[in-house]
Amino acid sequence: MAPPQSGDGGAAAGDLLETGLLAAAAAGAFKEEAGRATSTSGRVADDERVAGATTASSRVRRGARLAAAQLQEVFLGTRLFPLFSAVPLAVAAQLLRLGRAWVFVFSLIGMAPLAERVSFLSEHIADTAGPTAGGILNATCGNVPELIIALFALHKEKMEILKWSLLGSILSNLLLVLGSSLLCGGLANTGKERPLDRRQADVSIGLLMLGVLCHILPLLSKYTNCTGDSISSSGSVLELSRLSAIVMLTAYFGGLIFQLKTHRQIFEREDNSESTNNDDDGSSVIGFASAVIWLIGMTVVIAVLSNYIVTTIEEASESLGIPLRFISIILLPIVGNAAEHAGAIIFAFKNKIDITLGIALGSATQISLLVVPIILIVSWVNGIPMDLDLNLLETGSLVMTVFTTAFMLQDDKWHYLKGFNLTLCYLVIAVCFFTIKALPTPKKVHA
Repeated sequence: MAPPQSGDGGAAAGDLLETGLLAAAAAGAFKEEAGRATSTSGRVADDERVAGATTASSRVRRGARLAAAQLQEVFLGTRLFPLFSAVPLAVAAQLLRLGRAWVFVFSLIGMAPLAERVSFLSEHIADTAGPTAGGILNATCGNVPELIIALFALHKEKMEILKWSLLGSILSNLLLVLGSSLLCGGLANTGKERPLDRRQADVSIGLLMLGVLCHILPLLSKYTNCTGDSISSSGSVLELSRLSAIVMLTAYFGGLIFQLKTHRQIFEREDNSESTNNDDDGSSVIGFASAVIWLIGMTVVIAVLSNYIVTTIEEASESLGIPLRFISIILLPIVGNAAEHAGAIIFAFKNKIDITLGIALGSATQISLLVVPIILIVSWVNGIPMDLDLNLLETGSLVMTVFTTAFMLQDDKWHYLKGFNLTLCYLVIAVCFFTIKALPTPKKVHA
């Protein structure tokens, strides 16, 4: 038997040694790879936590920048922004009881920028509703101050102030807003005036004529039924007024159907102009939801100031020596119509007279055929006796205002002289109501 050869044994031992070394190296490499993977996963987790924190902080910074941009656009985006300081002053004057006159003055001043900003915010909301419906929505929001003041006056049963403020809003839109717009626009575009579209004016004037009729008939009914029984006479006037309010609301919504549905093509010209104007404002940082939130906040502040105005208006009239009629018919509507006034003049300067007519006539029509009957129906439901009798002088002013405006718009021509005449008519009415301060209290005069 041959002995085993040493060479073969050495080779086998070498192979075993090499295999062990390879296995050890593989195990070491596996451990090193596992450690590297664990380290990498740890770094990834850390990176994800850092990225999450960075994203959250960036969102906070982005939200803060957006809020700051919105604050700047809402409060500093109007030339009336210095008047915002009157709002906290009115609240402070009320809390510190500095005097009714101061509360009234600060509240009246603070209403001007708030009314303008409500119109500004409503434009952003109206962009999603289309030009025609958006224009109606814009006019509705523009009348929010008048509606809120009227509701507070109704709640406190100050019927004369309620009627005077609504009448003054109609007079202001038809004479002051439209007149000053035609005057300024005519002077800026002398010889280049575009012909106005009478179709829209005819629709608004026709509705305003109906509103005038609903105010004339209760006045005439009061004088016709002078049979010595004042209770039955006032009852018939009240019943006629409530039925007229239903007719006025029906006419207004019929006009909406006409404007938005059956004869929308009449207003296509105005729609195109408004669309072009809206496209220019596409850089706004205020979206639909933000505009709604801001609008609600502004409305709440307007409600607070309106309550102050209605509560202190009589004491302020006595302290300042200004007739109550003048304050209610002239001063309050000028402040409440600040947004419509500024917008109408701007469009008249741009020679877009049809949009100017839509703002002035549309707002006056809404007050006459929507706000007035709504207030009357609310008073009816609450058992408060309110009618459409504005008294002889006020009704006469309303009739002459509507007829004068209709006469000025009887053709498709416009120029600064028409606006000059309308503005002078408003000035005469203002002087009239300023000089009859002793009329509501004739007993004191005889004494």
